[in-house]
Amino acid sequence: MEGPFGEFALLLLICALAGAVFVRLKQPVLIAYIVVGIVAGPSVLGLVGAHDQIDLLAQIGVAVLLFVVGLKLDLHHIRHIGPVALATGLGQLGFTIAFGFLLILALGKGVMEALYVAVALTFSSTIIIVKLLSDKRELDSLHGRIAVGFLIVQDLAVVIAMMTMSTLRGAGGAGGTEGDPAAWLDVLLSLGWRLAAAAALMFGLMRHVLPVVVSAMARSQELLLVFAVAWGVALAALGEWAGFSKEAGAFLAGFSLASTPYREAMNARLTGVRDFLLLFFFIDLGAKLELSTLGAEVGPAVVLSLFVLIGNPLIVMAIMGYMGYRKRTGFLAGLTVAQISEFSIVFVAMGITLGHVGVEALGLTTLVGLVTITVSTYMILYSQPLYEKLAPWLGLFERRRPFRELAVERQPRPERPVEAIVFGLGRYGSRLLAQLRDAGVEAIGVDFDPEAVRELRRRHLPVRFGDGEDPDFLESLPLAQARWVVTTFPQWESNRALLHALKTAGYRGHIAGAVRDHAHALALARAGIDRVLNPFEDAADRAAQTLAAEIRPQEQPA
Repeated sequence: MEGPFGEFALLLLICALAGAVFVRLKQPVLIAYIVVGIVAGPSVLGLVGAHDQIDLLAQIGVAVLLFVVGLKLDLHHIRHIGPVALATGLGQLGFTIAFGFLLILALGKGVMEALYVAVALTFSSTIIIVKLLSDKRELDSLHGRIAVGFLIVQDLAVVIAMMTMSTLRGAGGAGGTEGDPAAWLDVLLSLGWRLAAAAALMFGLMRHVLPVVVSAMARSQELLLVFAVAWGVALAALGEWAGFSKEAGAFLAGFSLASTPYREAMNARLTGVRDFLLLFFFIDLGAKLELSTLGAEVGPAVVLSLFVLIGNPLIVMAIMGYMGYRKRTGFLAGLTVAQISEFSIVFVAMGITLGHVGVEALGLTTLVGLVTITVSTYMILYSQPLYEKLAPWLGLFERRRPFRELAVERQPRPERPVEAIVFGLGRYGSRLLAQLRDAGVEAIGVDFDPEAVRELRRRHLPVRFGDGEDPDFLESLPLAQARWVVTTFPQWESNRALLHALKTAGYRGHIAGAVRDHAHALALARAGIDRVLNPFEDAADRAAQTLAAEIRPQEQPA
């Protein structure tokens, strides 16, 4: 096919077919995209010619990726990172960087390349881990909660590392700082005042400007999505202009919106955009890697892959065992760091842009990523059989009395589990939610109307802002706890989308639906819901009973 449009069409078709194969193999599709990029690149088929267009989409994709990461880091969640997650995350980061750096130097690499690759080896893929744990229904388990906690620590470390390395550009790059304490001091001072300025700017925007702007944008679903992308890309460009990197600027853009009530809605809407644009990043990455470069890095890649697959889980198990957790919990949590992530590749690619490392470092990191993501995915999917085989040798990582885990098991849950979720908070839905709460039912509401959400929150009702038709948003709701889901959506099409999303999210409870007419009732009944609520008929029946009692009261017995 001639021209960029035809080239894009061919690449997308190949990616779709390759992705289907990798999904069948229970592998993340990003591996398929990297493989497609390598095969479609100049080393094999030479299909990639529109480098400038693909590179632009790749840069936007990275910006959206870091924006979504920042969007998930709510200040409330950061303040409540547990000591175990913090200690495990920092311990794993320190161990991997220190020992990885020495190992990479021993493999004959330069100091700056060793530093970049060692830092890259510390990051695990939040996207892949959360998806795997969610598919296995383990996100709410003890090891799942701990793993998500130290993944947040890693996400923060990604941005700090990007900001730190980007400031080296202002100090003469890698070569200008090596062995020069004064240059390093300049770097640290420059980083300090830039971080202070960025923090002051973010505080002012988050406190006085963004809540008003985002509330206005949230009146339209489409406008909210456009604003989110525009804000992320704009701050990415501003971050690069200010001497940081595009990645750091995009992260700060997402972080500035993380405390707004529209965070989950934006995150759900951006997930598909992020995945689509990242496809071009991995295609661009693969197209820039030559087979000769990859071939020269096979030996070091095998050594570093074994280091990540074995060393990272061991340090997590050691830390968690020391802090009083059972070997099984430490093992299952440790498996989640037995890989490197897409951030690792983004981080090293940024180093190439800054002139700190060459393409060899990117090839090495990519090979390690392909190996560790592939192997660790199967390790997590089959974690229980793997644990049963290794359990006799894991006693070293468990105290005689795992006191912390025993305390956690005995500790009551801080909140009562949600029993019902009401989708659609118009007059009927909001009244239904309030009445359920008054009756002692632990119910929450969901609506995409920011005014309705704001009003109900003023009435102290538990309400989430988000699109009930979006499967990604539904994953943020406590569906595993809920016994009933009630939909008051007036259109059958919206209800059909919600029912599909609930099925995709693995909901197994009961469903009730409010209808406006007989056709809607029949459609919901055919869809297999448990109870149909007809507000008009129910209200008419109740009104008739009330009026009949007034018009013809029953005669009192003599």
